[in-house]
Amino acid sequence: MISVRSLSFKYAGASEPTLRDISAEIPDGEFLGIIGPAGAGKTTFASCLSGIIPHAVRGDFYGAVLVEGLDTADNRLTDISRLVGTVFQDVESQIVSSVVEDELLFGLENFGIPRDEIEERLTFALERVGIAALRHRTIASLSGGQRQKVAIASLVALRPKILILDEPTGELDPGSSRQVFSLLRDLNRDYGMTVVVVEQKIMLLCEFARRLAVMSEGRIVRDGTVREVLGDVGALEEIGVNCPRSALFSSLLAEKTGEDIPVCINADEAEDAARRLIG
Repeated sequence: MISVRSLSFKYAGASEPTLRDISAEIPDGEFLGIIGPAGAGKTTFASCLSGIIPHAVRGDFYGAVLVEGLDTADNRLTDISRLVGTVFQDVESQIVSSVVEDELLFGLENFGIPRDEIEERLTFALERVGIAALRHRTIASLSGGQRQKVAIASLVALRPKILILDEPTGELDPGSSRQVFSLLRDLNRDYGMTVVVVEQKIMLLCEFARRLAVMSEGRIVRDGTVREVLGDVGALEEIGVNCPRSALFSSLLAEKTGEDIPVCINADEAEDAARRLIG
């Protein structure tokens, strides 16, 4: 479990805090999506959950973040990293090896994974992320999207209890983006990993996440199931969140017809809602 208690953070030299008095609970096995407009504090919040803040970023840190009972401020980042795997937007800063295989081996060996498990974990991660063919390629020869997949595969191989990903599909095409989210769903379902994803592709995120937290001006202003949060598209648009078209469609249907139309998360649900009204 991740427990966030009255968390505030102001970067060194900044005049205003980026995070303001956030309290939240993320239970084991949750699949949480974090959304919000640019500048809402999403990346900073993710950095606090992983322990990157306060250990690697200067600033004023108030409150507490507890990961499986460990206070991130009072424990070493290496200890937190055994529980939390993180992929941030700048994957270049995370990659330390020159060859794909070596990048995965680096984490496995440094975390003391038994030698007889290493090959199985390495192969599993490469295949599940869809980059088995890149195993012996140099990092320098890869595209930005491929490097992003390498960073994700490195985490998958370690099998941490918690995965935190900031814009993991930012440089990926639609097919690869869906593949990544399908992988996260499987890891969440099959291994019980807690998954926290900051993502701008809201329609895709809403298909896989079970819970959404909406951030605005450094605070969590909405928190609930996907349907609960998407149930007030007007409030979300006022904040600056681009809602999925399916949710906008179901909201408009309900407004125009006066009928009780359930929130539609995807195009299939929107089509079903329209068909029920027609006939």
